[in-house]
Formats: sequence, C-alpha cells, structure tokens
Amino acid sequence: MEAKAIAKYVRMSPMKVGIVLNLIKGKNVNEAFAILKYTQKDAAVVIDKVLKSAVANAENNLNLDVSRLIVAEAYVGPGPTLKRFQPHAQGRAFRINKRSSHITVIVKEIA
Repeated sequence: MEAKAIAKYVRMSPMKVGIVLNLIKGKNVNEAFAILKYTQKDAAVVIDKVLKSAVANAENNLNLDVSRLIVAEAYVGPGPTLKRFQPHAQGRAFRINKRSSHITVIVKEIA
C-alpha cells in the first residue's frame, strides 16, 4: 500500500526542487522531516508540506502505521512556464522564463 500527495503549480524551478527531493528519497519519514527541517533551501518548506500531506493520506485513508513509512518515490515535473520580458539597451528585450513545478511524493509502508 502506498499513499501519494501532489503539489501543482509551485512557483519554483524543477531543478531547484529536484536537489532537495534527492535528499529524502528512500529515507524513513521521520528522518526525511528532520532533513527538510535543517535544509536551507526554499524548496524544503514546500516539500515538507507535501510530505506531511502524503503521511496524512497514508494514516487517515489507508490506515498505515506512520512509524513504518518510507519515502518510496519523490519526483518533480515541469509545470507551465510564465514568459516575461526584461527591457535591455537600445530597444532590445531579454526573455525571462519563470518556471513552475509539479511535486509528487509517494510514501510506502515497509514490512
């Protein structure tokens, strides 16, 4: 049995989120919360929220034991990109891509 939580349209680039997700993959849920608490990246706050949601789904919907949960999968996909323009010299414009992410965390109970 596995529980899943998804955060969509998070205004953070997938590359930056992926760095933090790699820290918690395969870890015990309690250990993952501890890692996220002391990680000094903005993505850690959002991932902590998604992980809490996945644990709550496992506990309330599937009646799984929280102390035996591990982060089975954690991945990020690109969301829509906002295209903006920054004025530059001599009438030129420079394009800025403001990226967004879809974050998925799956927790599983170990035997």
